Amino acid sequence: MELIETEVLVIGSGIGGGITALSLADAGIPVTVVTRSSDGEESNTAWAQGGIIYKGPGDSPELLIEDVLRAGAGHSYLEAARILAEEGPKKVEEWLLERLQVPFDRDPSGELSLALEGGHRVPRILHAADATGLAIHRALKAALEAHPHVTVLKGHTAIDLLTPAHHSLDRLDIYRPPSCVGAYLFDRMERSIKRCIARHTVLATGGLGQVFLTSTNPPGARGDGVAMAYRAGARVINMEFVQFHPTTFHLTGAPPFLISEAVRGEGARLVDSSGQPFMQHYDPHWKDLAPRDVVARSIYHHMLEYDLPHVYLDLRSYIPKEKILGHFPNIHAECLRYGVDITQDLVPVVPGAHYSCGGVWVDGWGRTTLQGLYAVGEVACTGLHGANRLASTSLLEGLVWGDRVARHIRGHLEERPPFDPEQIPPWQNSGHSDPDPALIQQDMSVIKHIMWNYVGLVRTTPRLERALRELRHLETEIEGFYRNNRLSDGVIGLRNAVRTAILIAMAAWENKRSMGCHYRE
Repeated sequence: MELIETEVLVIGSGIGGGITALSLADAGIPVTVVTRSSDGEESNTAWAQGGIIYKGPGDSPELLIEDVLRAGAGHSYLEAARILAEEGPKKVEEWLLERLQVPFDRDPSGELSLALEGGHRVPRILHAADATGLAIHRALKAALEAHPHVTVLKGHTAIDLLTPAHHSLDRLDIYRPPSCVGAYLFDRMERSIKRCIARHTVLATGGLGQVFLTSTNPPGARGDGVAMAYRAGARVINMEFVQFHPTTFHLTGAPPFLISEAVRGEGARLVDSSGQPFMQHYDPHWKDLAPRDVVARSIYHHMLEYDLPHVYLDLRSYIPKEKILGHFPNIHAECLRYGVDITQDLVPVVPGAHYSCGGVWVDGWGRTTLQGLYAVGEVACTGLHGANRLASTSLLEGLVWGDRVARHIRGHLEERPPFDPEQIPPWQNSGHSDPDPALIQQDMSVIKHIMWNYVGLVRTTPRLERALRELRHLETEIEGFYRNNRLSDGVIGLRNAVRTAILIAMAAWENKRSMGCHYRE
């Protein structure tokens, strides 16, 4: 079917998009959910290890707001922090505990187990061992696939958002307020392009960590949503604030993967090769539980000062073996695959690109600057994270704003009349040959190295200027490559990655002041 018409199109199937879709479907509204994953298992939510904020003993919205604002380095939007703190715990109960019955860890008495993480003053983090996001994702996925009002399109990659100003056959639409009426979708199995026309479209495409050389993100986190929104004319902000997770597994021949912050929350320490802790030299108060930008830069400077390829995490000296195996079974199994036993060995780690605090600007209801287009989750910028994200706020932000987007759409569904699909032409293939995978791989490698070396943890004016020159030249080449070849997921992702990289580098160049996870020398 070349044409799909739906009330609501949700691009992405993590917690933000999933909660939006499920809430709408529960209200009887037909929803089409698109995921580029062929099995529906790949999302930033599914890869999230640590946990989700709930409420701890002696906790309050005011206390959480203070922790969010402190981590955000004075750049967080107070109204967004207030929404999260006031609505978050209730939505965790309503959606995750009651509706989806996510199997969070409990103590021997049956009470929910609450962990402490960096930047939090009280234990308030719910977790499901060390695979919290996966537990949430699987519960959501099962609910969506079983719902009669939800159509899930797996193995589909969004190419571009449909905007009357860009795509309508009625050229007078260019004078009307900017809006979105759906998206062109690439069916990876059939290698066909579909028009999906929707009253309301929700971007929930996740992050962009894969534009950097080392990242904790899944393969599809290439900045697809940010790039599509930018091309469509939506406002994009705060792109310089890319959070690097301090502890990414680093071993020659092994892929990088996240070692959760919860490990340090349980007492693990960052150490050098002799087993000596060092964070007390960089942050005497918070030490290993300092905000992530502080810990990541401390590791970077420690590696630089002592000419180290990495540092280590020491669990064995600080956490009993039984607790390591009970709380971190997946991390234990993954490290063991590469010969590292976290109950006996020091774990080699480096910082890795982890989370984008910026993205597509949205208001308190998830609305972008384009009529009919919402954004939720990591692709969106509510202002909550400011210049640096507080640990375990991301899943909660996706939950809270997913619920709010659905509520807003439910209240305004009929205000936008259906757009005439005859005004949006079918996709026109301009390419006549299949793209060379070697060229895609090489260009992605160039982007990753430019971003890692010039737009990474520590930035300078000459590095950023070099990055912009090289990325802009590369984008010209990639655009030609994109137009002269048949579509594939790889070439779509490459085009989005280079545009996202330029948005990050440009924002970093424009912001001359170090703040949060944007550090200028």
